[in-house]
Amino acid sequence: MVFEMSGTQKDVRSLANLGETASTSRVLNLGYVYRAHGELPEYTAKPFFANRQMNRALILKHTLRANEQDLFTKPRRTTTKIILPFDPDDLKLGGQSVLVGQVGYDNFLRNIYNTKTIAALPDVEVLRALDELPSLDPFLVREHLGRRGYRPASCYLHITQADIARMIGFANGEIESLVREAFGSAMQQATLKLAGKILANELDNELDPLRMTLRLSSAEFSDGIFSWRGFLYFKWRYTELQGELNKVLNGLATYQPMLTRDKAVLEFLADIRPRLAKRISLAIVSVGRTLAVYDQAYLALTKGHDPGPFRRFLLEGPSLFFELGEHIGILSHISSFWNYRMSRVNRMQRMSAEEYSELLMDYSDSLSALYLEDESTAQSW
Repeated sequence: MVFEMSGTQKDVRSLANLGETASTSRVLNLGYVYRAHGELPEYTAKPFFANRQMNRALILKHTLRANEQDLFTKPRRTTTKIILPFDPDDLKLGGQSVLVGQVGYDNFLRNIYNTKTIAALPDVEVLRALDELPSLDPFLVREHLGRRGYRPASCYLHITQADIARMIGFANGEIESLVREAFGSAMQQATLKLAGKILANELDNELDPLRMTLRLSSAEFSDGIFSWRGFLYFKWRYTELQGELNKVLNGLATYQPMLTRDKAVLEFLADIRPRLAKRISLAIVSVGRTLAVYDQAYLALTKGHDPGPFRRFLLEGPSLFFELGEHIGILSHISSFWNYRMSRVNRMQRMSAEEYSELLMDYSDSLSALYLEDESTAQSW
């Protein structure tokens, strides 16, 4: 079963809006990459997907609606959507879409790749890896694919040098204390080198003392370090998101779309604005609680000289990693898409009340995937 996205005006407008912006943590826009970087030698030499049509697709993290649950044999909250535009240069014409793993997904791939045997296709493995991730954040996608031996050109997963520098600076500070605990003060000069190996996922014999301190097998250590690096990235993104989301919360309270006489739209906006602000605030608090699990384990090792909690964190990190990544991904999407739409509005004109309603509905749909405790019932950490 393949869905057509050429019907409603809302679907067409939403698809066109996605096509006008680069990737966010919820959207991997390969069509945009093609238009911006298609002439680069590396674009062709190291493609994201081998199939030309797939290499211009829109890949989205999608919150399943109630009527979509029947498309899967097991319950899911989110999935990965593939959109193949009918015309990559004119997204207003719509496109085909399918959800990874849904009923009819294999037939969709057989048609695209013109083969009955799809299991061994590298592109299918890439799609499977993307579906495993809680978000499409470029850093996470690059890391996750790299562990499987897939390394598309940097133009597909753009991370600014400034962001990389800030991330490495932040992570080095976290890693230095832990490495010093495992290796001793005599190794202080080597901490930056070792931190670089952890960040680059180069797990050689030099890190064995850290692995043995934590009493982990090689496989456990490798998986745990990947989750840890994800936590470090999420912790850095969390600090960056504080200011970004304040702008969104202020905008929800103050932004005025164009006037409308549609009473239903006015009532909807009056209702959804405070509800969205509350759910965004709760999501921020939830991320803080999850990061506190890591902080407590980290302090137990570096300050209390007790490796037990950090060992448990590395073993249990993958499950927390998904939850944390889903929250950070949705909040990052809200922030980046708000900035994109507001900058576009500033260049042109205010959004109509209907467009603004659709933007807020998109946020509401995304946040609906998260289980968020109300502050009045949430336990303190």
